[in-house]
Amino acid sequence: MVKEKIKISVRDMVEFILRCGDLNDEFLGSSNLRALEGTKIHKKIQSSKGENYKKEVTLRYEREFDEFIIVVEGRADGIIVDDGNVTIDEIKTTSANIDEIDEAYNPLHLAQAKCYAYIYSIQNSLNMIDIQLTYYQVDDGDMKFLRYTYSLDELKIFFDDLIEKYYYWASMLYNWIRERNSSIDKMDFPYKDFRKGQKKLMVAVYKAIENGKNLFAEAPTGIGKTISTIFPSLKAMKKGLTSKIFYLTAKTIARTVAEETFNTLRTKGLKAKTLVLTAKEKICFNEKTECRPEACMFAKGHFDRINDALVDIFLNEDNFNRSKIEEYAKKHMVCPFEFSLDLSLWSDVIICDYNYVFDPNVGLKRFFQEKTDFTLLVDEAHNLVDRSREMFSAELFKKDFLSLKKEIKGKSIKLEKSLSKINSIFLKLKKRCGEKGYFVTDEIFSDLNGYLKQFIGEAELFLSNERKPFAGEAVTDLYFEVIRYLKVSDMYNESYTTYVEKKADDLKVKLFCLDPSKLLNETLEKVRSTVFFSATLIPMAYYMSLLGGNRQDYGLRLDSPFDIKNRMILIANDVSTKYKDREKTSEEIVEYIHTVVSKKKGNYIVYFPSYEYLNMVYDIYKERGIGYLLKQESAMMENEKDDFLRMFEDGRNGVLAFCVLGGAFSEGIDLAKDRLIGVIIIGVGIPQICLERDIIREHFERKYGQGYEYAYLYPGFNKVMQSAGRVIRTEEDKGIILLIDERFLHKNYIKIFPKEWFPYTKVNKSNLGFHLDSFWGNF
Repeated sequence: MVKEKIKISVRDMVEFILRCGDLNDEFLGSSNLRALEGTKIHKKIQSSKGENYKKEVTLRYEREFDEFIIVVEGRADGIIVDDGNVTIDEIKTTSANIDEIDEAYNPLHLAQAKCYAYIYSIQNSLNMIDIQLTYYQVDDGDMKFLRYTYSLDELKIFFDDLIEKYYYWASMLYNWIRERNSSIDKMDFPYKDFRKGQKKLMVAVYKAIENGKNLFAEAPTGIGKTISTIFPSLKAMKKGLTSKIFYLTAKTIARTVAEETFNTLRTKGLKAKTLVLTAKEKICFNEKTECRPEACMFAKGHFDRINDALVDIFLNEDNFNRSKIEEYAKKHMVCPFEFSLDLSLWSDVIICDYNYVFDPNVGLKRFFQEKTDFTLLVDEAHNLVDRSREMFSAELFKKDFLSLKKEIKGKSIKLEKSLSKINSIFLKLKKRCGEKGYFVTDEIFSDLNGYLKQFIGEAELFLSNERKPFAGEAVTDLYFEVIRYLKVSDMYNESYTTYVEKKADDLKVKLFCLDPSKLLNETLEKVRSTVFFSATLIPMAYYMSLLGGNRQDYGLRLDSPFDIKNRMILIANDVSTKYKDREKTSEEIVEYIHTVVSKKKGNYIVYFPSYEYLNMVYDIYKERGIGYLLKQESAMMENEKDDFLRMFEDGRNGVLAFCVLGGAFSEGIDLAKDRLIGVIIIGVGIPQICLERDIIREHFERKYGQGYEYAYLYPGFNKVMQSAGRVIRTEEDKGIILLIDERFLHKNYIKIFPKEWFPYTKVNKSNLGFHLDSFWGNF
């Protein structure tokens, strides 16, 4: 019988077993700069070496135990072979004073190098080997070398002790995987019957994972997309095709649905460790998030207690949700957010926001450095287009630098000077805006980047010198904005453009990602399979092109499982909702709404393209004193959103809600049966014309000859389809969808109508009531 192999990297094993002390987000270690500059510096140092220097050497070691084999892998930065003497070179970047670096600076650095030295020694029959720790000071380029010599026996004692300690964790994981796989093997589909199209989707998901492909699946409401993607992914996990599943969402409610689905499967015997990741600011126990031992009792001694917390929760819980993480974090006095990140290593399934996987600034980098066998399930994938543009873009505002300069005046001459230099660059850019008030270019302004890097260095010194009470928060906020901007400038390629725009009394400089496909594809290439699914991936070619797809990917379009007799699509083309016509046609819109709600008592939602338009029509309707009205506000708290939706609990209430297209109540909400019997959609949903949308239009006009479609038509129509999808949620649901805008009957729209929108009925003010009576009269 072939023994199972449990893999871990040298770095992960060293950090996991040997870490201790406080959690500290201070800037002394320059972790942010190392993330920004580290790769470049490594390559620079490596390329400066001679022919006897082998760089990025992959090392692998297997240790067999009774039950399984532990595989330890890693890459040594460099191996120097000189006259028979061998030296392992480990390169580290730092912003600390180079004179302060000694053997006690960071014991984990030496421990990592000792592991590489041991593996290399036994593979090459060496009795003695040297280690060199190369420290590079990122601000001034100074370097320091710490050298050590070890015998094979010394290294063996160290490595054996390390791997024996890890064996406890590996055996715990091994036993769990056997238990998990046994439960998946016995697990049946949790529902008695399959919905129409459900089996087809499940087979497609499994085949995609089995064959290591990506799948783009357009599955209309009612098929049961969540269970239909999760169930086959778990079956693939049992077969050893994938070792970890990421369920990615854009909204909290979708994460809740995924968590509930796993709980349903647990009632059918599933045993799986699922983790729900919550943002740091939300899960932090303190009013203000400060990860320093002086400011937080959970940060002090965090690493001394974290492994005990991990064992405790792993042996006693399967659902690592927010409440459980908080419970065990308090019990063991550890940071709940860092605790959840560590739990991700021991979880079978991670339910989280898109950004944990795709965002270069906050992504779980521990998982996506190398090629893996992971599976990504991307829920409501249509949202990822704009979200990824946002993740890969960065902007800076002139006013932020000026304000900070005033706030720190007299407290740091060097920091003030760096802010002045940055401001001078902004002033030059402002002049280039001319009368238009903006300009677009392919430049990344290297002179600005140089001064921004100076600012980073001075900001770190300022913050490390305990001057926080004066302006620490303002410096920290801008520090991270600049870090983000510089990271994005490192990714800048032909998919980007830069624009500078005057904004009232301010100036914005933005590195704008027009086409996120290449950057998304970098992540897709590192996992086994990605399943993109949504009810509205129309047109599919648009989404495949922007979400990193390629010709080898699978595409699937499923029909709606619902009887079209239960719904009526009405299109009113005698009213213009274009911006210039809105005021003069608002009374007509009110008449349309009133006709719909008066024909059948129940709950309705009217969707508008903007709050301005919504408020205009709402005020007219309210004056007439008709029915019970609700209105979506532009900034609603989670509890206010919950209260809003609770008003739909009883279909007899006769609620009429005014909401915005693309807002919190236009997708992801499930108002089944008589909780919602109709939606009225005002306008075609095209995004407001603005500089960014026009830049996107020009780019895709040059690239595909479809600039308007990519910038305006497709994103807008997706909002319309999502809002229309709120009505029919189950086989018992019955309802109407009224689209008000003459443009809906143009050929550009009709050709992208989903299949279930046919047949539709053209209506006007005079015959709308007749068609509504005919429809409702059937039930």
